Amino acid sequence: MNRIIISFLLYSVAAFSQQPDWTHFVRIAGHGLSANNIEQIMKSVKETNVFGIETDNDITGRYDSFLDPQEKLEVIKIMAEKAHAAGNHSFVYIAGLECITANADKSGHSFFKDHPDWVQRDINGRPAVFGGGTAFWIRPGDEDVWISPYAEEWRKIYMQRVRQIAATGIDGIYVDIPYWMTHFESWEDTWASFDDYTVAAFKEKTGLNAKTDLKLGDFSDAHFRKWVDFRIQTICDFMREIDENVKAVNPDCKTIAEIYPGPGADAVIVGADVYRLYSVVDVITHEYSVGGYTAAERNPFDWFTFMAAMHTFRDCAQDKPSWMLTYSWDGQKNIRPADAMKLLAVSHLMAGANIWDAQGHVMSGSNDYEMRAKIFKWVENNQNKFYLNRKSINPIGVYFSPETRDYFADSYMESFYGFLHMLMQKHLEFKIVTSRTLSDFSGSILILPDAKCLSNRELQELKSYYKKENGLVFCGETGRYDTSGKPLSHNRIFAALGLKKEKETSYISQKDRYIYYQDSPGELYYQLAQKDSITAARGETDGNTTADDFRENFIRNLIRTFEYRTAGTIEASPFVSMQLAEVDGKKTMFLTNFKGIRAKQNVIPEAAKNITVRFKADQDKRIIMQGFLEEEKVLETEWDGNFVCAVIPEIKWGAVVWSE
Repeated sequence: MNRIIISFLLYSVAAFSQQPDWTHFVRIAGHGLSANNIEQIMKSVKETNVFGIETDNDITGRYDSFLDPQEKLEVIKIMAEKAHAAGNHSFVYIAGLECITANADKSGHSFFKDHPDWVQRDINGRPAVFGGGTAFWIRPGDEDVWISPYAEEWRKIYMQRVRQIAATGIDGIYVDIPYWMTHFESWEDTWASFDDYTVAAFKEKTGLNAKTDLKLGDFSDAHFRKWVDFRIQTICDFMREIDENVKAVNPDCKTIAEIYPGPGADAVIVGADVYRLYSVVDVITHEYSVGGYTAAERNPFDWFTFMAAMHTFRDCAQDKPSWMLTYSWDGQKNIRPADAMKLLAVSHLMAGANIWDAQGHVMSGSNDYEMRAKIFKWVENNQNKFYLNRKSINPIGVYFSPETRDYFADSYMESFYGFLHMLMQKHLEFKIVTSRTLSDFSGSILILPDAKCLSNRELQELKSYYKKENGLVFCGETGRYDTSGKPLSHNRIFAALGLKKEKETSYISQKDRYIYYQDSPGELYYQLAQKDSITAARGETDGNTTADDFRENFIRNLIRTFEYRTAGTIEASPFVSMQLAEVDGKKTMFLTNFKGIRAKQNVIPEAAKNITVRFKADQDKRIIMQGFLEEEKVLETEWDGNFVCAVIPEIKWGAVVWSE
């Protein structure tokens, strides 16, 4: 009997240890923090079903508290205790490389006046110092500076403040936009910073003088590419050091980075790369937008790019959560705020990302508190469906190459997104594969979307993958460059796969299990779909488009060449996005409906009707669906070969569908 009890306890402990921590289940809202409003925060949190309380008194980003943080530290400690007493978790905002001095115009002291050498500079020596009106959060008379991460004295004080905050018992430290200054007007093309500390660090690392030895903005210049690498690595090292200081004091405290770049070129410009940062922090909050800044401003093409980016975040994160600080509505006249909130929330959920509700374009408030409470309560009741691990079944992989993105961002990202658009719109299981996950990828097809820069290790793992009777799709100059962006004499992918002759033109070989395209179908489709989207937005077309025909032909060739077999299919409009995965042992589809969406005009999808769903399953399985903000419904099923089938009468915003 004792052995049975011990075995049960061990099983229970193991099962509990596999449950994701609180960061995977948050439903976030932001709040300014002071000693006088903690009770008000807790009241609002309870009323609107918030779990994961963002608070902001910004010790490091305000010069007075950077120098003397004690008063704010005491408030953070009280906030943490109140959140824990309510069974909740809270995290506190700090600025990354920004600091504001209030009323600097009336004071003899300010950050810049006291420490001009700590501030980032452009190549001509112009300091990154700004005044009121430069950004909406900078008040008249205030001084806003952006600091060099290599200013050692500042960094020492900063890390001390990080340790002090972690010691309060707060559940997380939220580091806002740790960037090089390239995002204010007239700084976009500076590739900062060229302050003395940063220039010296680059010289020590590479032997190069950043001011004289590189061609700024020229990616064909090897020295400039080293500058690009250096800037990205610097931000990663900065965030890694923050996390080390956090964990040294409070191992349970989470390090959270907020960045706005998606997977594309913006990451290279500001130096904050989602792929690399996920390895050094616990969570990334993505203040990401595409097409329009809010949900009310996107058309279906933008939404599919938005979904592709979120799925990329999730697969780069691996077992870590992704929080979405994105905005629903900011005054658009023809749109009801609550409807924009629903469309944004359903997109986040179906991608497996966490929702952050905010008003307009700021971190706090809400466009509709009643709708927030409704959405958050429904998410709370159904959170395991969306936030437990999504295990791949037989996905078609799309390879994300950060080095290719670093040096060839525009063409590569169009190719990358285009392939994902086609797979989502054709409702095929997919997964974004990276160099961290390539060796474990078990899908039977892998697409390399013009992945120009590949390492020897990547080539060896691709060879191993190919030798296991899997199929490869590659195009353009895949493998033509090394991971430093250096061009090579030949395309190494053919040699790595053991193919006898390099094909300079498109080639499909069912026997050899590979497809080579001279031009990327992903890039071509992205451009066609974008053009068709503009035409559709003008109301100039209703029928099939060139992009539709292109997508159908590409997918047909893909399935036929590799005899691809899926674990689940749907027959639905290409305006319905689908992800297929196994969740808690159940084959599950996540469907998001963008049919009828018109930017700035309509955010309520046209209902998708009579959708046929098929799961490969035993004959005794049933199919259950749950529409967004709805209850579960058991569907009438029939058996068709190895598949259990059902028809979904209607999907409005989106739905999760599974077999059990």
